[in-house]
Amino acid sequence: MKYDFLIVGAGLFGATCCRELTKKGYKCLVIDKRDHVAGNVYTKEVEGVIVHVYGAHIFHTSDKGVWDYVNSFAHFNDYINTPIADYHGERYHLPFNMNTFRELWGVQTAEDAKAIIDRQVKAAGITEPKNLEEQAISMVGTDIYQKLIKGYTEKQWGRDCKDLPSFIIKRLPLRFTFDNNYFNDPYQGIPVGGYTQIVNEMLCGADVELGVDFIENRRSLSARADRIIYTGQIDRLFGYKLGKLEYRSLKFETEVLDVSDYQGNAVVNYTAREVPYTRIIEHKHFEFGKQKKTVVTREYPKTWEAGDEPYYPVNDEVNNDLAARYARLAEEEGMIVGGRLADYKYYDMDKVILSALNLTQKL
Repeated sequence: MKYDFLIVGAGLFGATCCRELTKKGYKCLVIDKRDHVAGNVYTKEVEGVIVHVYGAHIFHTSDKGVWDYVNSFAHFNDYINTPIADYHGERYHLPFNMNTFRELWGVQTAEDAKAIIDRQVKAAGITEPKNLEEQAISMVGTDIYQKLIKGYTEKQWGRDCKDLPSFIIKRLPLRFTFDNNYFNDPYQGIPVGGYTQIVNEMLCGADVELGVDFIENRRSLSARADRIIYTGQIDRLFGYKLGKLEYRSLKFETEVLDVSDYQGNAVVNYTAREVPYTRIIEHKHFEFGKQKKTVVTREYPKTWEAGDEPYYPVNDEVNNDLAARYARLAEEEGMIVGGRLADYKYYDMDKVILSALNLTQKL
């Protein structure tokens, strides 16, 4: 069969494109090099628990249209993300709010918390932050930085905070209310039964082939469709001819535990540098589970190497410039590209979907 569109990648971006194009009567072939659909939002059932295989994915958006769109494919619960931070056994609420400040300093009022932060910021004497460490201290003081930012950030990026650019942390939120809701968006939740069902619904009416690498079969696959939408690594698409983009990757260790509850919360971040993982996810809490067993995942950050999944772009000046050059190359060659990897951006899920909707409207 000759297809109108070959969509490379069965993640949220590719699946949304497929859904909208199929609705308009186009014939689509969707391929993915993995053995499953849904990309990094892939979920599966383990011991009656819906497991987020590639890390926690909490849907949140301020866009009512996007919220209504995803809810047309699945029922979303009212889960609110309220992570906990662990620093050498000390537990703190996130994001930084009055609960955090009370746990750190025993304060009860916003004025007392602000006074401590202001005093620490003034003592640091940083007027022009030159790196992430100086930027963080100039915003939240030394206590919060040392216990809740430094170790976690260095594990995430594999670099000392003094060697990281300040812009990474310029939007660090401080709340002087007792509000543990991590996101500010009015629409939040988790699809009951996981995300894979949403992607499967989006792919209805199209042909799907898994375990297929577009780059390795480019000529034969390209001949099967009039147009191609590519959602993979943009530097790999062009054989890295302008150079390789940098990424950070992750390693997951998941185990089933014969207990009803392990940590009492969906996400606990481990902020001490000495702890090798950044967080532990207990999946049943995403859907308020009552199962007799539980499933937990430890998340380890690592340097990306060929063959690893590239999770986080390293959006410094050098990499962003290289990504822009690849984007211009794609435009010059008439390639349709989009999504997290092709755009070399860390997108929240709602932004991925909105980007795909905008693209298909143009098409």
